[in-house]
Amino acid sequence: MLEKIKESATFIKSKVSIEPEVGIILGTGLGGLVHSIENQEVIDYRDIPSFPLSTVEGHSGRLIFGTLGGKKVVAMQGRFHYYEGYDMQQVTFPVRVMKFLNVKYLFVSNASGGMNPAFAVGDLMIITDHINLLPNPLIGKNLDELGPRFPDMSEPYSKPLAALCESVAGKLGVKVQKGCYVGVTGPTFETPKEYGYFRRIGADAVGMSTVPEVIVARHMSIPVFAMSIITDLGGEDIAMTVSHEEVQREGAKAEKKMTQIMTGMLQELPAQLS
Repeated sequence: MLEKIKESATFIKSKVSIEPEVGIILGTGLGGLVHSIENQEVIDYRDIPSFPLSTVEGHSGRLIFGTLGGKKVVAMQGRFHYYEGYDMQQVTFPVRVMKFLNVKYLFVSNASGGMNPAFAVGDLMIITDHINLLPNPLIGKNLDELGPRFPDMSEPYSKPLAALCESVAGKLGVKVQKGCYVGVTGPTFETPKEYGYFRRIGADAVGMSTVPEVIVARHMSIPVFAMSIITDLGGEDIAMTVSHEEVQREGAKAEKKMTQIMTGMLQELPAQLS
């Protein structure tokens, strides 16, 4: 796997002039953030050696290099999911490649279902912790060049980055929630009892992504900021039909606020990134 990672990174470096400082992974219906990226250089996933291809509507399948908030970034417009039939090494492969592109921070977004009764559709939630109900992407032989066999996960999501988000959101007048995200396999949306179970074990929102990428990023000591857009609500006493199209629509509605926050965060990241 290591040779494939290096091959992909070498190919990408040969095609773009920008060395990204921040990696961004965009979730379902959230790909529009890339329109705010300036001085773009674009590579299709299909052109990158060993890169998987997005198969889900709302995930375009391109790497967008450019500048956002004064920082050099690479954004994944389209991510990979376990439910598409990929193994966990494939799902997290782009994050490995980002490390070899010298990315210093990882920003992740997703669309998720909310179980916290204080949440409303369209809320933005800073992810402060997660519960992993997906196969762990670190199962198998460990490559010491990438990270330790038993990585610490006491702070999967950077507390300083979460605090920065709250500060930026406050200046923008945008309300943000905080909570725990539970990662599940999908592709089915949750039953009422599953929503209730996830709530009882400590989750505030549920989705089918993010956790594997975060685990791999932390394995490689990349600080992570992650945000969910609450696109639907669920619970044992809430009879609510959910569709992928609805998730895309609600994600798109809240995307402007998320873009403003992430841009503001990038502007205020440590000066050494400038």
